[in-house]
Amino acid sequence: MARAEDGRTVAAFGLPDRVEPLYRRILPGSGQPVEQVAASLLLPLDELLAQLRPLLALSIASVEDGVLHVVDPATATSRALAQQAEKLLVASRDLSRIADVLPGLLEVRDEHVPHEQLVDGDVSGMADVPSLIAQWVRENRGDLSFLRPDQWRFPSESEMAVAVGNAVRAGRRVRAIYPARALREAPEMLRTRAAIGEDIRVVPSVLTRLVIVGPRRAIVPEPLGVGSERRVVLRQPAVVGMFQAYFDLLWESAGRVEAGVGRLPEHDQRRLLLAELADGVKDEQIARNLDISLRTVRRRVAALMDELDVDTRFQAGVEAAHRGWL
Repeated sequence: MARAEDGRTVAAFGLPDRVEPLYRRILPGSGQPVEQVAASLLLPLDELLAQLRPLLALSIASVEDGVLHVVDPATATSRALAQQAEKLLVASRDLSRIADVLPGLLEVRDEHVPHEQLVDGDVSGMADVPSLIAQWVRENRGDLSFLRPDQWRFPSESEMAVAVGNAVRAGRRVRAIYPARALREAPEMLRTRAAIGEDIRVVPSVLTRLVIVGPRRAIVPEPLGVGSERRVVLRQPAVVGMFQAYFDLLWESAGRVEAGVGRLPEHDQRRLLLAELADGVKDEQIARNLDISLRTVRRRVAALMDELDVDTRFQAGVEAAHRGWL
């Protein structure tokens, strides 16, 4: 993996996937004429400038008097994370609003309300959700996104594995986010899903089930969570797109699972722990979310605070963000 000038792996900083590869390529060219950088990358100048737009928008790179300037990895990650956090906050608020208003919108039947003002979807108590999702996968194109907080406990897991495998073989991308405890509770299931091509990441906890199939199909519990028998089936592109945006932001912050689905890379373990500390989560809950012992949590927190040379958890979060660890 490419390394930054200070010797640290750039990927460990957690830059968004959409900007990290280009950042690695242009970092050595900082301070050089942008035309010279374009030539070294075998790119026309116009094409390089077009590719630079996301980095320019994040203030990670700039072009002044024809010279390319690129900030150091820690500053780059800090700026990218700040924008990501802002977007995630907006998406979370919008997701909460959707959860509040969907049932009422879907149950509106006033003949005086124009049809195009209604949300295209249904609220139902369907029992065979896996068969519906498998049918969607067969009948619709587009990638698949899953939030899967507990599905490995269901007898329908094999049916979903078949649907996922068929989608992957058809050239569709399948991404799934699991809670960290799945690494212990369901390692065989994770290995099976990874072997058939599912791209797997984990976060400390997954708050709701969610399936998105292409740009026009999504299904969530009503209310959002894991315990409801009612489902909201959505076919409205704008609403499906909002859930997809939320998923994509969560995906960027999730930890990548190493080959064999046995454990998280060390830097992702640290990042998830720091994220929990930054959210003010207590040690006992961190232990449950990350599926590690309370003693391990306290040992790792103490080691992090010592490494960061801070006295409080709040200071640890600030310093970790400053170093680009979050």
